[in-house]
Amino acid sequence: MTTKLPLAIVSDDIVVNKIYEIRNQKVMLDRDLAELYGVETRVLNQAVKRNIDRFPEDFMFQLNAEELENWKSQIVISNREKFGLRKAPFVFTEHGVLMLSSVLNSQQAIQVNIQIVRIFTRLRKLLEGHNELKLEIADIKKKLKSQDKNIELVFSYIDELIEKKAKPRKRIGFKPDDL
Repeated sequence: MTTKLPLAIVSDDIVVNKIYEIRNQKVMLDRDLAELYGVETRVLNQAVKRNIDRFPEDFMFQLNAEELENWKSQIVISNREKFGLRKAPFVFTEHGVLMLSSVLNSQQAIQVNIQIVRIFTRLRKLLEGHNELKLEIADIKKKLKSQDKNIELVFSYIDELIEKKAKPRKRIGFKPDDL
């Protein structure tokens, strides 16, 4: 009988802090995934290159120079040599992380992969909830705009009434001079 490793090998917070948004996608860096899987980054990248057909561009891509600079400024990295970046890292989308489980076959990689996929799923559900809020806010903004127009209309009517009141009105009714 084989013993199962606990599903939470690393804390969820550590994994969540290693998920970035690049090109409007939630992604993880090759170096972070290698660390979580307990392998060297070069080993992970070699395994990916040996199976490159499994990683189309929507599963994995390499950061360009501008994205790399934006990412470094996002996490406040000032010294490239200290951080050990000689070339732009590969980043993996949720699908790319799923595919990594078929490339890396260690028990730790499998367990961490399950955990990462669950976190990605939770993040997606959270974002779906935010989309509903965004729609509700947009609806409220539309209503406010129409209310603003209605309030302006009411004020214009009030202004017209005030102008009419300011003019002297012809007196009506019985006048003592008319006798």
